[in-house]
Amino acid sequence: MPQAFSYAVLNSRALISLSGEDWREFLQGLITQDVATLQPGEARFGGLLTPQGRLLFDLFVVGRADGCWLDVEAQHRAALTMRLTMYRLRAKVVIAADDTPVAALFGQGAAPAGWIVDPRLSTLGWRGYGAAPPAEAAQVDEAAYESHRLALGVPGPADWGSEKTYPIEANFDLLNGIDFHKGCFVGQETTSRMKRRGQIKNRMLPLSFDGAAPAFDAEVLLGDRRAGEVLSGQDGRAMALVRLDRIDGDLTADGKAVRVDRPEWLPL
Repeated sequence: MPQAFSYAVLNSRALISLSGEDWREFLQGLITQDVATLQPGEARFGGLLTPQGRLLFDLFVVGRADGCWLDVEAQHRAALTMRLTMYRLRAKVVIAADDTPVAALFGQGAAPAGWIVDPRLSTLGWRGYGAAPPAEAAQVDEAAYESHRLALGVPGPADWGSEKTYPIEANFDLLNGIDFHKGCFVGQETTSRMKRRGQIKNRMLPLSFDGAAPAFDAEVLLGDRRAGEVLSGQDGRAMALVRLDRIDGDLTADGKAVRVDRPEWLPL
């Protein structure tokens, strides 16, 4: 009988704990997501940007009774902790690493107790923080979860890097990663201007093709015109940052025929 769920420990993710009486106000003025109404047991997706509006760190803010967790890339936890400490000034906030494991659960069925729906897209599944998987869940590796994410056309940290990408280009606005009504945050001016003008020329979209993925950074070409660049990928599927006015027609990358496979959740 097929398993209802797949369960993967996400070793690429780690937690930062925020607590203290000012944690909510402190975070509210920094990140792209609203935390003023965040409830315990709820997660929201967002990012910390540079003052120029480029994406520094992605994060999930997970509400707790006495503060929150930030679910971040493990390799960037120390750098983000340092950045938050720099911003803290006199705010009454305690910032500390937390070694509670991060996991993902995906498949068919209702959310089990202790698991939080992924705020980006419900079909991604649930995120768990020290939560036990359902007894019927099949344990898989993190690569299987990445395949699931890629199949849904959702970009990840390997695609946007650090200080390279505007969050709207990485579809944060379409994946519930930016609250345009919350007030000021670092990098807000550039982000709001891009949204307000409605002149978004580039977005991350999935590519489909036969065989192995083109090399990272390989040019996507429409004839002899540059249409974008390949990002992370695997056999048959990759993400790419592409020009929206050059995605229709015969596209190639590394000499291989590719096609943009727009997911249903992403309107153009």
